[in-house]
Amino acid sequence: MEEKSQTQDIVLNMEMPEREEQEKELPIPIPIPKTKQFHRLDSLDQEANRISGMSSTSKVVSIATVMQLAFQSIGVVYGDIGTSPLYVFSSTFSDRVPSHRDILGALSLIIYSLTLFPLIKYVFIVLWANDNGDGGTFALYSLICRHSKVSALPNTKAEEMELSAYQMKLPTKHLKRAEMIKEALEKSTWAKTLLLSVALLGTCMVIGDGILTPCISVLSAVDGVRNIDAGISRDVVAMISVAILLVLFSIQRFGTDKVGYTFAPAILVWYTFIGVIGVFNLIRHDSNVLKAFNPMYIVYYFQSDPKEAWISLGGVVLCMTGTEAMFADLGHFSVRSIQIAFTGLVYPCLICAYVGQAAYLSSNPSDVSDAFYKSTPESVYWPMFAVAVLASIIASQAMISATFAIVKQSMALGCFPRVRIIHTSHKHEGQVYIPEINFLLMVACVLVTASFKDTTNIGNAYGIAVVAVMIVTTSLLVLIMLMIWQTNLLLIALFVIVFGSFELLYFSSVLYKFNKGGYLPLSFAAALFFVMYVWHYVQTKRHEFEVEHKVSAQYLSSLGSDLGISRVPGMGLLYTELTQGIPAIFPHFLTNLPAIHSVLVFVSVKYLPVNKVPTEERFLLRRVGPKDYKMYRCIVRYGYRDRRIASSEFEQLLMQNLEIFIRTENWEEGEDAEIEESEEEIKFLEKSRSSGVVYLLGHSEVKASEESCLVKRVVVDYVYDFLRRNFRQGFVDLQIPNKSLLQVGMNYFI
Repeated sequence: MEEKSQTQDIVLNMEMPEREEQEKELPIPIPIPKTKQFHRLDSLDQEANRISGMSSTSKVVSIATVMQLAFQSIGVVYGDIGTSPLYVFSSTFSDRVPSHRDILGALSLIIYSLTLFPLIKYVFIVLWANDNGDGGTFALYSLICRHSKVSALPNTKAEEMELSAYQMKLPTKHLKRAEMIKEALEKSTWAKTLLLSVALLGTCMVIGDGILTPCISVLSAVDGVRNIDAGISRDVVAMISVAILLVLFSIQRFGTDKVGYTFAPAILVWYTFIGVIGVFNLIRHDSNVLKAFNPMYIVYYFQSDPKEAWISLGGVVLCMTGTEAMFADLGHFSVRSIQIAFTGLVYPCLICAYVGQAAYLSSNPSDVSDAFYKSTPESVYWPMFAVAVLASIIASQAMISATFAIVKQSMALGCFPRVRIIHTSHKHEGQVYIPEINFLLMVACVLVTASFKDTTNIGNAYGIAVVAVMIVTTSLLVLIMLMIWQTNLLLIALFVIVFGSFELLYFSSVLYKFNKGGYLPLSFAAALFFVMYVWHYVQTKRHEFEVEHKVSAQYLSSLGSDLGISRVPGMGLLYTELTQGIPAIFPHFLTNLPAIHSVLVFVSVKYLPVNKVPTEERFLLRRVGPKDYKMYRCIVRYGYRDRRIASSEFEQLLMQNLEIFIRTENWEEGEDAEIEESEEEIKFLEKSRSSGVVYLLGHSEVKASEESCLVKRVVVDYVYDFLRRNFRQGFVDLQIPNKSLLQVGMNYFI
């Protein structure tokens, strides 16, 4: 109750309008060598989002580099889609023995599904919708946010995206249409919420994919051991799979760079094996299956038994598993390298593998439940089994590491509770390991594998996750076509009709198997979506509370040069989410502490909807109050893939940028006295830092206001509080050493 009354007292001091405060706190940019200078603006929020030097979406690299990246991508990106032949036919005909016409129809569906979605949609269209080289659901969302003020994230809510790399082109009829859509989105709160919800849903489905991929890949590969002895039960296969999964998750701490890149040759051998064996089976068993390249066999397939054909789509769709990984893992490679690897190796080998299995099944339709291993010649059976297990592990690794990257993006953009981020590679900044998520994934995978014990039901669940992510990608991409690419409406309509309609057809099929395992990814997604949305909602309301309760500059002026208390030697870094005004936590500190440091810096850590912020543009600085206050505001800007700066490095960079800022400020005055004064101020800063740096944080308790409804009280007081207490605290996320930390409690009523 005491903290609440103190907060209310602080609010009474808010007398000066925000406009007047902004006029008194004009930003003075730091000169940046060899990069674009910032303009003087009334809002540091706007300037904080202007990132020059954005990398181009298409980097110019040598042919040798592209080929090297293409080779590396085989081991990281294509393991998941490459292991699909292990279970596609068995999932397609899970409860019946197919006829020859059924096999031709299913093969034709597989061929044209691979051609239409991974090849045409993703390789030649979606990959170009990257965010300065990064892919994935959040990359699409951030791309949209940077071209219009539709971000519903708390730390970018009222900002204008004015990035030099994304300016609108010359006025055309398409530009007018794009601006009309942009204005409509910006005016609609419902549209902003819907966009964020779609992005979160796609993210949750990809994480669900990360749970199911290890289960179905490892279980399918290990199932080949039953050929040793047909009496080996599925329980034994499940236990062996669980053991492999435990080993897989235990080595995650070594990082994707060591675990994934090393095995590119193994995946290359895998593709060579399945391609060559596919051609062998085609020649040996039934070359007539090549008729399946005629799409009319799809029509015949549906004419013979429409319901069974529609149900089997839930198995056919598994041939596209891992397609989203091409886009999600784009940041480690390049568009050209991904395109070369898929069109030159992956696509033809997969087509050969499926054609070969269909040729074998034409002669042996009763072996459909184990089509992959039954169609493998005995002379190469055990090498194939070993490579299959290794390939399934690598395929699992790709989705696990993608899950880590997605959680990091979500946390950076304020949509996931704080977790520990460990960067496992100095060469590849996107390579991260998250111990908490790794443990939860391991538990989920073990439970799913031990419970289902069969790839059929897991395949039903897997299909929902795969198609749901595709639908989300299509939805966001249509908006990008309309607003950013300014594509012709006829082409957009063609894209929606061809891809959207088929994706909805596939989705209806996989939903049919909801009670046969399909509920699993939807349950995972619902739980993750709830956690992410609650965290985002409360963080947004908390940010609004800070904005509403910030203290005016008049309050600061009334304290005098000594702030009304003792100024002790040292430098204090007070962390706040605000980029304007004095946060309510500051007078709270003054109320509870008898002294404040001789130099005080208000630090705002700001994540922007871009993938990376150049190091030279990381800091923005300005003064708070008169010069004799020795108070500054520092905005530290990160992209969602940037590595957080450690405290020691941060202090060093802050001092360097403060010195540049002070010199720039006084050089603009042009007076010798001012320049001399700046040198004295810099010496004072260095002396203060040598006396010690203390990090000042508010230990906030967020509570629902008294007039809140019951649902809001439960969400804020219990659900959010549970998440906050059981995940990492803010000072851990900020990498602040305990010995330099000072916290003061404060209540937030939202």
